[in-house]
Amino acid sequence: MEQIIFYILSIIILVFAIASVTSRMILRSVVYLLFVLCAIAGFYFLIDYNYLAAVQLTVYAGGIIVLFIFSVLLIHHIESKLEVASLAKRILVGLASLIGAVSTLTVIWAHPFIVPENSTKPTEVREIGLGMLNYGDGGYILPFEVISILLLAAMIGAIIVAKGTRLTVKD
Repeated sequence: MEQIIFYILSIIILVFAIASVTSRMILRSVVYLLFVLCAIAGFYFLIDYNYLAAVQLTVYAGGIIVLFIFSVLLIHHIESKLEVASLAKRILVGLASLIGAVSTLTVIWAHPFIVPENSTKPTEVREIGLGMLNYGDGGYILPFEVISILLLAAMIGAIIVAKGTRLTVKD
């Protein structure tokens, strides 16, 4: 049963990822991306990583997609279509994607993926939180703060772009 769910989620991800990239309508691309992110959360649920699945749904499928949709709606280009890339660019991107896929698959097939026998203890949310907010080695407090500043800068940039007029500084 798990294998069937895995294949269904994989097909959903492939179909909607291709649809997101090839769609010329901006809002449709964002909605297709939403389906991809929800299916990735399904993978996390499938391997019993419920915390990561909840984070995936909350942060990415919830927050980032809403931010994308508001950005599209704020700039008033909801009906606009994306430009079609030239043939040379499409070939270059296709080759780069093929090289990336081959190198990724080579690394995956070369790795043994051996699970230690004593790894039956599940990771608790408390351990994840302590690891993320740790100042020492292996802690993620600095990247967490940097990402919050980056998101703030992105929101300010979206507001400036949506406003459409130049801001002038008065003495």
